[in-house]
Amino acid sequence: MRDPYTVLGVSRSASEKDIKSAYRKLAKKYHPDQNPDDASAHGKFAEATHAYDLLNDKEKRAQFDRGEIDAEGNPRFAGFGNGGFGGARGGARPGAGGAGGFSAEDILKEFMSGFGGQPRGGARPGAGGAQWDPFAGAAGGAGGARMAKGDDIVVNIAVSLEDAHKAASVPVRMPTGKVLNVKLPDKVEEGQQIRLKGQGTPSPFGEPGDALVTVKFEKSKTFRRDGQDIRTDVAVTLYEAVLGAKVRVPTLDGSVELNLPPGVDTSKALRLKGKGLYGDGDLYVNIRVVLPPGGDADLEALARFMRDQKPYKVRD
Repeated sequence: MRDPYTVLGVSRSASEKDIKSAYRKLAKKYHPDQNPDDASAHGKFAEATHAYDLLNDKEKRAQFDRGEIDAEGNPRFAGFGNGGFGGARGGARPGAGGAGGFSAEDILKEFMSGFGGQPRGGARPGAGGAQWDPFAGAAGGAGGARMAKGDDIVVNIAVSLEDAHKAASVPVRMPTGKVLNVKLPDKVEEGQQIRLKGQGTPSPFGEPGDALVTVKFEKSKTFRRDGQDIRTDVAVTLYEAVLGAKVRVPTLDGSVELNLPPGVDTSKALRLKGKGLYGDGDLYVNIRVVLPPGGDADLEALARFMRDQKPYKVRD
């Protein structure tokens, strides 16, 4: 491991406050919950936590400064004085607080509320995921060795606007091939994560991690989303557009009947209030006039008559 002062970016004369502040910045930047798929960030987080564990303990920091232990906290020479090899404190758990009064866990708890309340996976900060913390028993007393949780995994799912609108249950295929039915939250937003407890990476020493299911909206053939509003196209015949008619229109709740007024202005969308996403927006229906397939002699004659006898302008 690199020099802990270099890792934290502080000088050897840095105060306890400076060391704590430097670690807070690095922990926030590289925490695994902020960088779930970045192995490099995970390594930097673990390195920063280990560096803080060492420098936060006054005795260990002094030993390191005197050259008695290395950056890993291991003795640089063997001896049988001072209660162990090279003066190392038998049973002291890295990060357990030290003389500085603030362990890495204490610092993480100050800002972890934004990540879900606890350090990722329940493991010791900097332990890098599903690893056993052999020092937990010494720190916890009668609790024995703490069992580390497995890593969380991230799974992406594409859901239809209809399923999101109804908060439906949708199938989610896990990396293992297992398929779970997941109930979508009410008014789910794109990019929102759903936590499935215990569906992450197994741990040989404790409970499995969680699965974080990230919701994406799939492209619809029928609807276009515009914020909370929804837009759709409906084809009508020429005579329906001229004379008016009742036409079926798709909505997120199923099709409804729309009264098409005579001589409808197809340049303007017809609005169905409250028929948008989650009922918070509206549905806008664009009318598209479709002519008879293959042409029609009577229609062509009518068109020539209107062109010659009753012309009108639709463009400037």
